[in-house]
Amino acid sequence: MAAPETLTPASEAEACAMVAEARAAGRTLAISGAGSKNAIGRPVTADAAIVTTSLSGVVEYNPEELVIVARAGTPVAEIETALAANNQALMFEPSDWSRLLGSDAGQTIGGIAATNMSGPRRITAGAARDSLLGVRFVNGRGEAIKNGGRVMKNVTGLDLVKLMAGSWGTLGLITETAFKVLPRAETETTLVIDGADGAEAARLMAAAMGTSAEVSGAAHLPAALSGAVLGAGHENRASTLLRLEGFADSVAERIDRLKPQLDTRQTIAELDGGASRKAWIAIRDVHPFADGSDTPVWRISVPPMVGHTVAGQILGAAAGQAFFDWQGGLVWLRLDGGDARADLVRGAVATHAGGHALLVRAAEDVRARTPVFHPEPAPVAALSERIRASIDPDGVFNSGRRAFNSGRDAA
Repeated sequence: MAAPETLTPASEAEACAMVAEARAAGRTLAISGAGSKNAIGRPVTADAAIVTTSLSGVVEYNPEELVIVARAGTPVAEIETALAANNQALMFEPSDWSRLLGSDAGQTIGGIAATNMSGPRRITAGAARDSLLGVRFVNGRGEAIKNGGRVMKNVTGLDLVKLMAGSWGTLGLITETAFKVLPRAETETTLVIDGADGAEAARLMAAAMGTSAEVSGAAHLPAALSGAVLGAGHENRASTLLRLEGFADSVAERIDRLKPQLDTRQTIAELDGGASRKAWIAIRDVHPFADGSDTPVWRISVPPMVGHTVAGQILGAAAGQAFFDWQGGLVWLRLDGGDARADLVRGAVATHAGGHALLVRAAEDVRARTPVFHPEPAPVAALSERIRASIDPDGVFNSGRRAFNSGRDAA
């Protein structure tokens, strides 16, 4: 079978014309940026692919206003370089799953918005959608839509900005984004607590987050995975990580206040500067499971205190490994073998205070028969379908990607 035609609009007007033509011809379109996340979700069935990489470039960036506006196909690396030159950053710390998915395509800022990709700092800075101030997109009728604005107070009517964040290309083709940015930290230090089990780690992370130390990252690695993140000297012993960021004097003072409040007999070490950043990038980008295989990997979001219990229930019935971010509320789970065990995973999530689970990686045939995105309750699914029908009434975009769940993920 021939590969679908690839459409590469160089402007929003061209994108509108391409979508309108596809709708008139009864054709469907797969939306893609650089393509780093094309392997997530059910395999898309589409007549053509519309790719945003030619819709690239920073449109407006005034560091004093703390807002950057860029076309959807702009590489995230380009955005981060521009911000770093002014000691600023995207505070939600966008994840990059390219290595996990065996891709070297890189990421676009539109892809970050469409998938709501948020890293370890989400527990204090919020998700990508919380920093997304405005979007321009093309709806399923081929019309250009602008929603939101370039300042936080400009939010009126239906908040399409928040709907587009996490829609995974099922509502429209994002052509431009406006993100809030903030000053980047001068330095960072991570406390590494050795030897805690899952329950103690949950207690330690909760205690740390409840202090005034302003912890910006809290994660736990079991003994089998600790070395993959922290390197030599940390193999075969569990590690609980607590990150503090800011001015050097402030970080040192807050660490001195935090340590006595942790109430643990375990050894506490410190990672400074580059070593700390390297560890959190590995956690953010799921490096422990970036093994070049297509064994199933789940991203599970639950209340922080039950993350280790949910993982324990699943791994008591199926072989695999897990580690924890977001104070234990984000569980990264890899299952051995090829079976995704969706009923087992989602059953454990439902048993322990609810949440949701996304199958991030699996072989194509597994994704084709598995509800990749977490099924929504019937009333929410019905509302999602009405929203989708109003924006893309003919189902032009990303047909089949979310066939088991037409609404957006709650990531």
